[in-house]
Amino acid sequence: MSVDLRSDTVTRPTSGMRQAMAQAEVGDDVYREDPSVRALEEHVAGLLGHQAALFVPSGTMGNFCALRASAPAGTEIVADVDAHIVTYELGGLAALGGVQTRTLTGLADALDLAEVAAQLRAFPGGQTYNMIRTSVLAVENTQVRAGGRVWALDRLERLRVITDQAGVVLHCDGARLWNAAVALGVPPGRLGEIFGTLSVCLSKGLGAPVGSLVVGDADLVERAREWRKRLGGGMRQAGVLAAAGLYAVRHHLERLADDHRRAGELAELLADVAPGRVHPELTETNMVLVDVPDAHAFAGRAAAGGVLVGTVGPTTARIVTHLDVDDAAVSRAGGVLAPLLRELPPLPR
Repeated sequence: MSVDLRSDTVTRPTSGMRQAMAQAEVGDDVYREDPSVRALEEHVAGLLGHQAALFVPSGTMGNFCALRASAPAGTEIVADVDAHIVTYELGGLAALGGVQTRTLTGLADALDLAEVAAQLRAFPGGQTYNMIRTSVLAVENTQVRAGGRVWALDRLERLRVITDQAGVVLHCDGARLWNAAVALGVPPGRLGEIFGTLSVCLSKGLGAPVGSLVVGDADLVERAREWRKRLGGGMRQAGVLAAAGLYAVRHHLERLADDHRRAGELAELLADVAPGRVHPELTETNMVLVDVPDAHAFAGRAAAGGVLVGTVGPTTARIVTHLDVDDAAVSRAGGVLAPLLRELPPLPR
């Protein structure tokens, strides 16, 4: 069988998770009568230090509902140039939400925070009719196009001060917030409390088959609920899915450290055989980026050897460890990928 390292979305439910799904108590969630959904929402809201949460089918819908609940039509959302909401969600905020995005380079680290503050068009001292108003500053933690890198806590806290002063909502695309918390060695609530709104995924590192949650105060979540319905995301007996998510949060959170360790070990191995093409010091969670001449061709050769990898650019391959990849699978992957990298021409020093 292939070792699938394309993404942490490819996991399959564990036996314990399947049992929880089979035994889930259900009701009609549109009527707010599904006890399993309500249990999941209450648990995650508490875990992240907020009043309420809303179960949605996907992370894309979660981001949209959270952002649109905070951003009126005709306003803007500021985000990093490589943010998932800008790059991978098919322009939904503009196409469906009447909201535009504006991007900044280096938001996570390189850009001076005074410059970030200057870029927020919040007009706290008055209004202007001919300039768009910034309603939300969105960050992504971990950063998928940066290879799963984690935001520094102090930078996030300073951003919260800046956004509060400007009257702008600080949102977290927390698809892999759980990985960030484990990498930093802090409880998820330590990260969650920094943000006004969050969207967090259950179907990536935690290994549930489907689902995300919008998290925030009660009023925000009610507005997000309206958007979920408007987008067709109102589910009925969704407790069978919520039970999987609740099992994942309760049983699969701490084990993310194993994914991080395996990614780090694989990064070290590949860096040894192909110096400069892999940077272990940048492998902070469960992703490894590999610099190659042709990422598509490299992925094809890896697949021929029984290892599936992803691509995030013409010359960048991506390896992601996850729940279904154990030490033996990582060892096998290294045995296939290392010779492929060794065959490539060395990078100029």
